[in-house]
Amino acid sequence: MLVTDAQVHVWAPETPERPWPPPATRPRPQGPPFSAEELLERMLPAGVDRAILVPPSFEGDRNDFCLAAAAAHPDRFRVMGRIDLTDPSGAAAVAGWRDNPGMLGVRLTFGFGESMNWLRDGTCEWFWAAAEAANVPVMLYPPGFLPEVADVAERHPGLRLVLDHLAVHPRFRDEQVDPELDELVKVAKFANIAVKATCVPSLTSEEYPFPSLRDRVRRVVDAFGPRRVFWGSDLTRLPCDYRQAVTHFTEELTFLDGEDLELVMGKAVSDWLGWT
Repeated sequence: MLVTDAQVHVWAPETPERPWPPPATRPRPQGPPFSAEELLERMLPAGVDRAILVPPSFEGDRNDFCLAAAAAHPDRFRVMGRIDLTDPSGAAAVAGWRDNPGMLGVRLTFGFGESMNWLRDGTCEWFWAAAEAANVPVMLYPPGFLPEVADVAERHPGLRLVLDHLAVHPRFRDEQVDPELDELVKVAKFANIAVKATCVPSLTSEEYPFPSLRDRVRRVVDAFGPRRVFWGSDLTRLPCDYRQAVTHFTEELTFLDGEDLELVMGKAVSDWLGWT
């Protein structure tokens, strides 16, 4: 079974030559810089074969660090890059987005500063059309905005969307998660929406093997099907070690086995994004 991690952040230190946006406009990192080399060292003992690199929003809308890692390790890494949604001239860049070596698609976040309004005020409209026309898949983190995402999916049926972190608010735990999942399963009817089961251990106050998450994850898999649910770690935010994040799905969630397990652990996301 080829295990592909659907999301890991790697980033470089902030420097005068490579400054980050002001703190008031972006969230701050939750730890020290984390390199692709450090990630590679952790992947083998965890049982992870390859990973999709997601540039963190606190670095700004740049992709250079992740693309360099994908170029150095093309059998291990691909990238879902960032783009400035406030600049409609970026439609030209979207048209050739996947021509960038190592680039699979775009990753967006809506949950901090001005970005909290972008799904409602028309800021993104140019992007949805451009990404659909160019066949560029999009990962997005939209906690609290699932009705808006459903509207996008309905108006752009050729646009492949992936909802990060089960679309759950990052501060929610245990019973707080259930109303969020109620909303998530409603959008499973759209065939162009998939979901990332990333950083799932952060959704509970329990320790490994996180027994209360079993039925919650199964509910999502039952709604979307294993071809539209993608395991991932979001490693730098995990409350457990990397290996446990893997075995939580491969050993503890016994309702996943055979082809279904292979799909969730990497084949499905590879197919969805075109990482052959």
